[in-house]
Order: sequence, then structure tokens, then C-alpha cells
Amino acid sequence: MITVGLNEKSFEYDVHSLVKAFYPEQDVHIADTYEETPEEGTRESPTLVISFVLQKDSGKDGEIMIRIFSGKEDELRQTAEVPSGTGRKEVKNILKRFLYRMLSAYTGKELPWGNLTGIRPTKIPMALLEKGWKNSEIAAYMRDTYYTSKEKTALAVMIANRERHILKDINFKNGYSLYVGIPFCPSICLYCSFSSSPLHLWKDKVDAYLDALCREIDETSEMFAQKELNTVYIGGGTPTTLEPYQMERLLTRLEERFCFDRLKEFTVEAGRPDSITREKLEVLRAHGISRISINPQTMNQKTLDLIGRRHTVEETVKAFELARELGFDNINMDLIVGLPGEDKNEVEHTMKELAKLDPDSVTVHSLAVKRTARLRLFKEEHREMTMINNARIMDMTAAYAQESGMYPYYLYRQKNMAGNFENVGYAKEGKAGIYNILIMEEVQSILALGAGASTKLVWAKDRIERVENVKDIKNYIERIDEMIERKRAALYE
Repeated sequence: MITVGLNEKSFEYDVHSLVKAFYPEQDVHIADTYEETPEEGTRESPTLVISFVLQKDSGKDGEIMIRIFSGKEDELRQTAEVPSGTGRKEVKNILKRFLYRMLSAYTGKELPWGNLTGIRPTKIPMALLEKGWKNSEIAAYMRDTYYTSKEKTALAVMIANRERHILKDINFKNGYSLYVGIPFCPSICLYCSFSSSPLHLWKDKVDAYLDALCREIDETSEMFAQKELNTVYIGGGTPTTLEPYQMERLLTRLEERFCFDRLKEFTVEAGRPDSITREKLEVLRAHGISRISINPQTMNQKTLDLIGRRHTVEETVKAFELARELGFDNINMDLIVGLPGEDKNEVEHTMKELAKLDPDSVTVHSLAVKRTARLRLFKEEHREMTMINNARIMDMTAAYAQESGMYPYYLYRQKNMAGNFENVGYAKEGKAGIYNILIMEEVQSILALGAGASTKLVWAKDRIERVENVKDIKNYIERIDEMIERKRAALYE
């Protein structure tokens, strides 16, 4: 374990994220205070002491001091000046640049995304493009400010330009998007931490859940009646765990309550191939839905068995071919890089198999194991598993996407990602997922319904209000009126 003594709590998230990026296999503990003589560390698990001496008197400069302690004495000890009158945001940037340089020197490593700790790298070039900056100016700023690599800088700037083009006709001010959550799955994957529950435990409660969800649909559709609905996304969990009559009920209710006149995209995340049937896909087609996601995660059966997907590679192929047969012309496929036991050869096999199917878009996720995932909760049990991701693997997936006629159109990052890389969405021309960009860039309000759903109300570029629904299914059903009133209060009060 790495202990970081930090006497300025407001920077805890950024310090923890950056240290964790250099030491992904270590637990990182942030102490509220620091000791002048810290406990002994090792080179593998050093102790860091970060202290702030920021002068309140605007006439004096301040400083940040960082000590990296391993063994019997300081191995590194440096200070950085903070000019008087420096605002909090710039103090944070000074700290992160300083800490990155020290950790990089100490470990001999450089990170592809430099000292960036946020999950939305494209927001930086997007904001600068809005100000009229040139691509070359943005790239230089990102490299100088955040130490991002040339490759990741170019990727972020390129995607930001594409996002602007895709969103050019979206109504940010008076438009909104709709998310509907179905929190059931055939089984829970080893790495999963989403708000989802095994269907076999809740099968007799699905209709009661839909009762509550339909009530939320009825009430919130009236609240947003004067706004323009641009995209709809039904996610989960696995929405296709619903029986055909249940999916029919849900889609009909949405069509009855919301105005689809300005709708640009309607996505249903079919997700697990073992939940897809002809009858369910026919319901989707009958309601005019053409964009779906069929997610193999990997095309290696050994890995599927290990992570608890409980479907076969053959089922993925059959589900995809069935969807094409029924007329779906916009199919996304998700895969995960860094799954236990997979290296470049296994990932390349997946990319070759996906190329044969020729999906319209592919999202490449770098594995991010959250605290509540079984893979982390039972990490001793799974200690022998290797989770590998590196630049060669990510470059290889990008090359296969390009050969299939797909370009990168959105990007985001998560904490604890394998290799400190990113998730990238690739799509053919005209097949990019608009909702995916909107949820990442936070430029439009998103009304989110269902257990665990999080509504985002974008009042201005610098003001976003979140309204959370409870995650527990039983609580959601019993407290649905409270969930509705939370939204009403946020909108009108």
C-alpha cells in the first residue's frame, strides 16, 4: 500500500488518481495529515508527503513541497513555487504537473495521458475549439499543460473536431436526451459494478418494475413537454432480458408520452447475445428502432467462461446475423481490452472475428475494475489472473477499426483502467452514436429514468445539476413517487 500524506483535502481526488495511475496494482491511501518523519516505505510502495504552504497574503508567493520516502530517508524532495494571487484551478495544475514530474522520474514511467485525471479528455479541446483556437495551438497547450503524449493529444483533438461536426444540428439549449434503465442481466460478469441484478432473482418483479417505470415516464414526460427530444437510449443491465410483451409495453408507453418529431437517434442496448431472440428483435423493428448494440466483450470462449458471460461465441454470431436478417442497419459491438488472461494475440483474434461480421460501430473499452466488482472484492481468489493492456494492443484495435472503414468519434476514461488508457468509439460514416457523445460532453440535459439512473440538468456550461434515482430495485418500486418529486423539485424549485 502507498500512503500519501496530504494537508489540502480539496486536491485529494486528483492526487489519488495520479498516484494510482503510476501504481495501478497498489492500494493508495490518502491520510488527512502528514508526519514529518513518515513510516518506512519501499521503492515498490513508497510513502509520499505533499504539503502546501500557500501564503494568504497576496504580496507573497507560496510553495508546494513533495517528499517521496522509501527506506530510511527521502529519495526525492522538491518544492515548486506558487505565484501570489494564483487561483485554485491553476494551483491544481501546478500541483499535478509537479507531482507527475516527480513520479515519472522516480518510477521511470511516462503515462499516455500525462497528468490528466478526469474522465473526459475531449472536453479540453472542445472548449478551446469553441474559443476559436487552431488545432496546432490546442495540441501544444495539451502537451505543455498536461504532458499528454503526441498520440493521445492528436486523438483527443481529432475526436473533438468530429464530435463538433456530429453535434452541429443538436439543440443544446432547449433540447434533451432520454435514458431508460433496465437493471436486469442474465448473469453478473466478474468485472461488473453497474446497477444490475441477476434476472432469475427478480423475474417475478419485472412487471412491478415496469409499473413504476411507466409511472415515472408519465410524470416526467409532462415536465419536459416544452423541450425537444433528440435522442433516446435504453440501457442497463440488459434491456433484452425483458420478454417481448414487456418490451412492447415499454416502447409503446414511450411513444405515447414523448414527442419523437425531432428524434435523431433511438438506441436499444441489446447487449448480451444470450438474451436476444427473434421475437424481441421483431418488437424493436416494429417500433422503428434500427440502432442496437450486441456486445461480445471478447470472441474468445475461454475468457467468456472465466468472466461469467454465460454465452458462446457462436451465440454472438447468430444474434448478429439474425439482427441483420431482420433489417437492423446500425449495429454496435462492444469489446473489452485487458480482460483476465488476454494479451495481444487474444485481442487480435477478437478483432478479426468482428471484422468478419462487419458491424457499423465498435466501442473498445479498456478494462476498469471498480471497487464493487467481484474481481476486486475477491482479488485474492483471482490474484493469478493477468490483466494486460498496452499501446501495441490499443494501436492494433485502432488499425482494425480503420481497415473496416470506421473512425474514432468519441472517447472517455475511467478510474483504474488497465494500462491507464481510454475507451474509444469507432463508427462508419453516419453511424456514430449521438447519445454517447452527449453523455460525455455534458452539453445537453439528459432525463434518466429507472433504478440507478442519474439525470443531468445542464443549466449552463459551468452549472450541471444531478438528480439520482435509488439503485435498489425494491426501493425504486416502493419510492417511485419520491424519485419523481426529486426531478420536479430540481426543475421548478
